[in-house]
Amino acid sequence: MALGRPRSFDTDTALAAAMGVFWRRGYEGASLAELTKAMGINPPSLYAAFGNKEQLFRAALDRYGERRSEFFAWVLEAPTAREVLERIFRGTAESSTTPGEPRGCLVVQSGTACSTADDSVAKEIVARRRGIEEAVTARFQRAKDEGDLAPDVCPVALARYVSAVVQGIALLAANGAEREELQQVAEIAIRTLPAGQSASDSRSAQEPAMTAGCIEPANQH
Repeated sequence: MALGRPRSFDTDTALAAAMGVFWRRGYEGASLAELTKAMGINPPSLYAAFGNKEQLFRAALDRYGERRSEFFAWVLEAPTAREVLERIFRGTAESSTTPGEPRGCLVVQSGTACSTADDSVAKEIVARRRGIEEAVTARFQRAKDEGDLAPDVCPVALARYVSAVVQGIALLAANGAEREELQQVAEIAIRTLPAGQSASDSRSAQEPAMTAGCIEPANQH
């Protein structure tokens, strides 16, 4: 029985290259030709090692998630809710402009460029983003239970706000904003949030979003 030819490329290196293409181009924007060129392989080798483009993308998301897991663990272990906000906003401004890497965020870029035609991919992106948001919500709920957040602050709404700012910072970075500009955005966002103080002292009557009744996430896709 003939044995299959051994792979002539390193799968980890090839996956890292594919992640970079997806990061810069998004899922739909990354063509098979561009992926295989960056990975240094031909299409049959890609299919043999990773399955298809969607499976390759999921593997790239896994690799990206592994890289980011240490950062999010550091964010969530901050001793106060305000420090959680400081770490995630300032950290996103830095990580979105890391020298030698694509700018922005792989998950954000892929999500904004993904159409409903790729429903399974869209679901995957939403699920991964939702997982992070739920972890942040749980951390804010703990802060509220411990008295670190005012009683009228909604952890769900606060986590959604954090998600919106983080995605905005990533998109600004992808569009060419400099780190100093992103850090300014981060500092403004930190100052506007009601962590560690009475929400009534930090917002006007026209800004009820983070203290209104919590609305649980709707099922998407």
